Amino acid sequence: MKCILCRHGETHSGEVTVTLERGVSAIILRGVPAEVCENCGEYYLDEEVTRKVMELAEVAVQRGAELEILRYAA
Repeated sequence: MKCILCRHGETHSGEVTVTLERGVSAIILRGVPAEVCENCGEYYLDEEVTRKVMELAEVAVQRGAELEILRYAA
């Protein structure tokens, strides 16, 4: 697909690191599958991956994590 941010690059399957913050919690997820723009590096997560990322982050926040680094696993 054409990147909607830079409008020049095409996206290709790859893996990214996603960082989410809420209050004092920072959650880093590595190896997240995404479509990544070859030009600017912007990434796009599909609906299922986004749901899983949000679930993992919510669990960490509920546990009171200040900083948590996780490897994404489907």
